[in-house]
Amino acid sequence: MPGTEQRTDVVVREVTIDASPETIFPFFTEPEKMLRWKGIEADLDPQPGGVYRVVVTPRNTARGEYVTIEPNSRVVFTWGWEDPNSPVQPGTSTVEITLRPEGAKTVVRLEHRDFPSSEAATAHVEGWDHFLERLSIAAAGGDPGTDPWIENKGEE
Repeated sequence: MPGTEQRTDVVVREVTIDASPETIFPFFTEPEKMLRWKGIEADLDPQPGGVYRVVVTPRNTARGEYVTIEPNSRVVFTWGWEDPNSPVQPGTSTVEITLRPEGAKTVVRLEHRDFPSSEAATAHVEGWDHFLERLSIAAAGGDPGTDPWIENKGEE
């Protein structure tokens, strides 16, 4: 049927957060806010061509570069893992975040695309679900606590 085909090389997730786009946007561009929901170290230069690098766990570092910055509305950056054995190398996939106000809340839409395979996309579903839940808490002013993946994923 037309319109029912789903791409298997794209991860799309949406969460509604009890905060404004102006509050949420810095969680994708400011290192100290990024670390409240994802990672243990962040090097971010939010301008086209600027570095996006987050040490997510002791053994997993994501790296790419910012492509588009539309304050309080949209952020696009490339993505990949520094691990030379990863099928998703730095800069080979793209993450697009859009922020849509909905009353006093914001719908955060994440689209992660350009994976080399459906398996690579599927492997990122768990991660984005995990981290968007943490973002929802942090951006709304809460404390998501210590990320359990820092210890658990770091030992794999």
